[in-house]
Amino acid sequence: MRRSVALRWTAGGATAAASAAIMLALPSPQALAADNLSLGAGADGSSKASGTSYGNVRDGNTGTYWAPASSTGYVSVKWGSATTVSSAVIKQASGGGSISAWRVLNADQGTVLASGSGSPSTISFSSTSLKKLTFEITSASGAPRIAEFETYASGGSNPTSSPTASPTTSPTASPGPTGGTGTPTGAWPSSAGSVTISGTVSVSGTFDGGMKTYCCIGDGSQSESQDPMFKIANGGTLQNVIIGSPAGDGVHCEGTCTIRNVWWNDIGEDAATFKGTTGGTSYVIGGGARAGSDKTFQHNGNGTVSISGFYLSGSGKLYRGCGNCSTSHQRHVKIDNVLLNDIDMVAGINSNWGDTATITRVTISNSSSVVVCGKYKGVAKGSEPSYLGEGWNDSNCKVTQSDITYK
Repeated sequence: MRRSVALRWTAGGATAAASAAIMLALPSPQALAADNLSLGAGADGSSKASGTSYGNVRDGNTGTYWAPASSTGYVSVKWGSATTVSSAVIKQASGGGSISAWRVLNADQGTVLASGSGSPSTISFSSTSLKKLTFEITSASGAPRIAEFETYASGGSNPTSSPTASPTTSPTASPGPTGGTGTPTGAWPSSAGSVTISGTVSVSGTFDGGMKTYCCIGDGSQSESQDPMFKIANGGTLQNVIIGSPAGDGVHCEGTCTIRNVWWNDIGEDAATFKGTTGGTSYVIGGGARAGSDKTFQHNGNGTVSISGFYLSGSGKLYRGCGNCSTSHQRHVKIDNVLLNDIDMVAGINSNWGDTATITRVTISNSSSVVVCGKYKGVAKGSEPSYLGEGWNDSNCKVTQSDITYK
């Protein structure tokens, strides 16, 4: 049974007490414009499929999308005055075509800022001042569905004001790193205060924790029966949060979600579990975790988990696709630009179910015998998956030796 919640939000002198799960008051999209520059911007493009809109890529809602009228096309976000941008995050909705080649352009000058093959997620480029930024799909198997075209000034988001929590606070400290797409260094952020909770925090929309430490539920064990500290609804975003210890069963994503600049002081059972079964992509952008005994990110549903700019120290695996859940799914993971210290495995997938792991720009330290892409044979619930061995540059493990740097 879920415990009652001992958390009170104070606003305008009135205090409201919640029981059971907490539904947080969320800042408006306009309040978050300092983070995702696309919120509040204009949008246009080359063409749009029936029932879709250019504006859907900058509305903060992954339940809506733009799709070109054919397999190729472009969509742009635009501002009334010059805006400095250095990164973009492309979020795709399920059911569309698969992107095989793309470009990001400075539409003011027609110059290419970045390009690539395959399905993009986090895209970094030289900091550029412009009025219009374009994402162009140059090759795809069908009409892709772009749910969000997020843009950032410095690779991430800056903390916005959040409700003041009582009764527990600590002296204000300088917020820690707020980046999401820069190269991880292993530096741990300072906490900007403490928030005491005693039950699951339900997040719908975007919740910005202002780099405060949220603590604590659970007993610190490996029991999967513990409640999660945060439960993110489909399409929701959790950002700028430090999770204290114990943290129960970490963070649960009920559908697709974005976890940006979230730091786990102690992984506990799992840092986050991805449970959505309607496809699509969930994103872990920036942040870090430490002190885990097994897996960090557990993928129980289907679809894709994209992990970028993340730091992990002292854990078994960065990612594991469930090998014996009650329902078997094909799962995919994309891992890029991560720093891993003292771990056993980067990604564990079930090759017999068609899982894939695409792994690029990984730096590994203090891990002499680490497995980069481990293949398992997925089985029915009640049995244990068998380990099949490590894969390199094949249909399941899309990684080469040149993608890995050892220190």
